Amino acid sequence: MKRIAIDMDEVIADANLRIIDWYERDFRRRITFEELQGKSFMDVVLPEHRAKIREYLHTDGFFKDMAVIEGSQEVVFELSKKYEIFITTAAMEFPTSFMHKYEWMKEHFPFIPWSHIVFCGDKSIINADYLIDDRSRHFRHFRGQGILFTSPHNVLEDWNPRVNSWKEVADLLL
Repeated sequence: MKRIAIDMDEVIADANLRIIDWYERDFRRRITFEELQGKSFMDVVLPEHRAKIREYLHTDGFFKDMAVIEGSQEVVFELSKKYEIFITTAAMEFPTSFMHKYEWMKEHFPFIPWSHIVFCGDKSIINADYLIDDRSRHFRHFRGQGILFTSPHNVLEDWNPRVNSWKEVADLLL
């Protein structure tokens, strides 16, 4: 059975929406997805707000109860019938995220066993045929095929294969 490693943030969990919501809460300005096209949050917020954006990612609870990326639950479930699925999240950078990410996975992807949830730093250690991720830097030393999942920050990046939705993932791998 072939293996698929799937990133969590911005691939199955909507971290962008969480930052947008918290930024609006704190600064009374809604960042739009159009503003983010080809940019990071640091590129679109005022310089004096950048430290707060970085702080969000290290705040206990940031990774709790995020929205699920549309179509991900259904497609990952279908993929799990044909492939061995691993969720691979570079959580080592955000140690307060572990429990919340694990609980989120149990709630939204209960068919993924705990033994297939990998908290890591360098994803090149993952032994899989495919890696679906929104950051192509994780493909650099990955031995399988990297599949770039479109997110506002990577829309200008040239990578093939690229998928824009979970429907496109299904079309590619099912």
